[in-house]
Amino acid sequence: MRLNLGCGNTHIDGFLNVDKEASCRPDKIQDLENFPWDFKGDSVDHIVLNHVLEHLGKTTEAYLTIMQELYRICKPDAIIDVRVPHPRHDDFLTDPTHVRPILPGQFHMYSKRNNKKWREQGIANTPLGDYLNIDFEVADVTWVPDDKWIQRLKVGEITSSDLADKAEHEFNIIKEVKIQLTVIK
Repeated sequence: MRLNLGCGNTHIDGFLNVDKEASCRPDKIQDLENFPWDFKGDSVDHIVLNHVLEHLGKTTEAYLTIMQELYRICKPDAIIDVRVPHPRHDDFLTDPTHVRPILPGQFHMYSKRNNKKWREQGIANTPLGDYLNIDFEVADVTWVPDDKWIQRLKVGEITSSDLADKAEHEFNIIKEVKIQLTVIK
């Protein structure tokens, strides 16, 4: 099974398109903040969360339960594709329904491999993989620049290195972040 969770009006062929809003005409109505989700454990091969996670889990408890539900329903080696607005972009800041910033670094905390390494090295990162008994590995991260900066790169006004430096300190440089997770079971 493949799920497009929080599909809104963007349905993907070959996926079960899921949303809590009936007006989006999803294949299945499911509020992702009501637990447990109505999916069997170890039943999902691929999940798409396209501009969804930043809207979910206003409380830490709810957000961590969402991560546990993602893990519960996924088969071993399942892929989870996450796409979110960058928290230092106006697309994130101007939407009042965004409840939490999402950056790739947080997903490293759900890796049991990382949790073990941090324990051995005495690093004080929160071992969420161990605490929640879940295990995700970050397989890929893509930083998508704002269109204005893509154009400046194309015409040679700025280098990739300059863009990366600006992205660390300035707003409206990176428009969105794509993060691919692999489920480890």
